[in-house]
Amino acid sequence: MKTLLHHHRDLCERAVDPLEIAAGLEAHGLTDRTAARYRHRDVFALAEELYARVPPRTRAPAAGPTTGSVPVPGPDADARAAWTLLALLPGAACLATAGVLRVTEGVLGDGTRALVTVVGAVLACLALRACLARGPLRAPEGAGRAGMYGCWLLSYAVYGEELLAQVMTGGPDGPWDGTPAPLLGLAAAVAPAAWCAHLFTVHAQRRLAGSRALEEFGAGVRPLLLASVTLFLGALLPLLLLADLGLGGSGTPVAAACLGVLFFVARLLAAHGLPEPGTAALAAACAVEAGAPALVLAARLPGLEPLAQPVNALVSTGGTGAVSALACGGAAVGLLLHAAFALSRASAHTRS
Repeated sequence: MKTLLHHHRDLCERAVDPLEIAAGLEAHGLTDRTAARYRHRDVFALAEELYARVPPRTRAPAAGPTTGSVPVPGPDADARAAWTLLALLPGAACLATAGVLRVTEGVLGDGTRALVTVVGAVLACLALRACLARGPLRAPEGAGRAGMYGCWLLSYAVYGEELLAQVMTGGPDGPWDGTPAPLLGLAAAVAPAAWCAHLFTVHAQRRLAGSRALEEFGAGVRPLLLASVTLFLGALLPLLLLADLGLGGSGTPVAAACLGVLFFVARLLAAHGLPEPGTAALAAACAVEAGAPALVLAARLPGLEPLAQPVNALVSTGGTGAVSALACGGAAVGLLLHAAFALSRASAHTRS
């Protein structure tokens, strides 16, 4: 026990509560089975003894009164209102741009309309960046190259289906029309995403404060994660349908819904200090979307015709949107399975 205390002295001295030590031990790979070798029933009991062995004079002062458990941080109403307002801005910017383009249809020239679109896109990007810089969607360790992959996926959501359709019919033949409805729906869904992430974080930390074993905590967090994703999907689908209806579309936003869930789970992991899995999932979805037209183009070379068969079969079954749905849906399911394991660790909730 003295050796273990010496090895984790910095952690034990910084901790303001035994649960903080338990999360740190878990992050270093200690499990309930390891705690049994020290004659403790679980990591929580081991953390309590380590906390008790640290002299009070060397322990970091607590930020506030403690009651034997980690206080659940709850942002006040002003803070919630601030990040909620920021989360509404991306959707507002996209909606305003779409409204201006609809009202000025046939009045402004193509060049002016393109300028309005660019200005609206820049404002939406700035609003999204401000939203991701604070609140429950903030990633304390950054999101790596996720932004680059996200831009690709959003661009494909707008232009990808038309591009693939032209490639499959012998093109591309020139400029192709975009479908901005997915972009508008996803931008409007940033606010529900922020609130779903907030609810998951708050309830998970409450579960952590009331748990006495790592397995108990993990078993309680997994349903919370599934409920948060389901709640977000329930808010996302109507927004996508309304955006599609308002912009004159007639498609079913399956691909956009898969992309929205992928973005949400990736950002939820990044907000809890785990950006790498989300970045990898976004990159995988980009690779599939880029690979589909590449295979069709490569199949034009002599002897390589079979390369296009998987894409042809997929498109003939579900249309050009099936490629994006498969890419984003598969990545979202895989990432969600990983998140069910990663976010059930106590250490993931002490960094958020």
